[in-house]
Amino acid sequence: MLRIGVIGCGAMGRSHIDRITHKTRGAAVTAVSDVFEEGARKAAEIAGKGCKVYTNGKDLIADPDVDAVLIVSPGFAHKDDLIEAIKAGKRIFCEKPLCTTAEDCKTVMEAEAASGKHLIQLGFMRRYHKGYIQIKESIRTGEYGEPLIIHCTHRNPSVPESYITPMTVHDTAIHEIDLFHWMVNDDFDTVQVITPKQTSLIHDKCRDPHIMIMKTKTGVTVDLEVFVNCLFGYDINCEVVCEKGALTMGKPMAPVIKTAGIKSTPETMECYDLFKEAYDEEIQNWVDCAADGIIEGPNTWDGYLAAVTADALIKAQQTGEIVRVESVGKPDFYK
Repeated sequence: MLRIGVIGCGAMGRSHIDRITHKTRGAAVTAVSDVFEEGARKAAEIAGKGCKVYTNGKDLIADPDVDAVLIVSPGFAHKDDLIEAIKAGKRIFCEKPLCTTAEDCKTVMEAEAASGKHLIQLGFMRRYHKGYIQIKESIRTGEYGEPLIIHCTHRNPSVPESYITPMTVHDTAIHEIDLFHWMVNDDFDTVQVITPKQTSLIHDKCRDPHIMIMKTKTGVTVDLEVFVNCLFGYDINCEVVCEKGALTMGKPMAPVIKTAGIKSTPETMECYDLFKEAYDEEIQNWVDCAADGIIEGPNTWDGYLAAVTADALIKAQQTGEIVRVESVGKPDFYK
């Protein structure tokens, strides 16, 4: 039984605690931590009797009844807990992003390599979504030729006032950054951000929407619409245009409703609903691999690559320029 300590008891943290407690085989939540003690206590109730409550991650990591750490705190807070967990030699599942800057990711990567153990898996759950897996497998067959262009959208109903412009990259677009590096097995070379006419229905600390253009080293071009206050739903779309065909990700099953002269299909409003099975799969995979001491999912190097691309996109947001993605060479530890 893998005994897991969860750092961060917000909506995502509570979702993972519920998942591990009621769905995941071979694991249990034995401790939780949050800077807001009341939130931590409510989260502990989900895990059940005996779950310990902490108000800082360091104490949770040091608990001998915690074998592995699941980090679900805000991205800016990840670095210190990651370093502490690496020092303790404990397995780690960290929700995206690894850290909010490439420099912090590099520090974490160096600490993990120095430990001599692969300890970190990243929460890029879209790699576990059936629709994306099917597209990746279709590309891999070679039947449709080489991928040329990827069109995608990442639309969200709304965001709180604490959500500011750079978060459109390192909290939202970060999923697509990782996804397409994985899907076409290529790194990004240059990025650009185009700012269309802005919606009037969002607070003044966040520009919205954006068109983010990313070009890989072999020339595959991704155009990503990020619209975080679209109001109508959580709308994720992907089409890969290849030399001999176009591969479009299917939509989840939903009823078509006819009533009062209107034909409609309900739109998903939450990422937890659209990617529910993917979240379940990635956590189960992490737990299963813990017994063998391996990481099969996205690792620290993937988190670093996503961060250097995100840093370039944020610079492109601020300057309007085409920005080159600069990264260190892949260390032998991650080859």
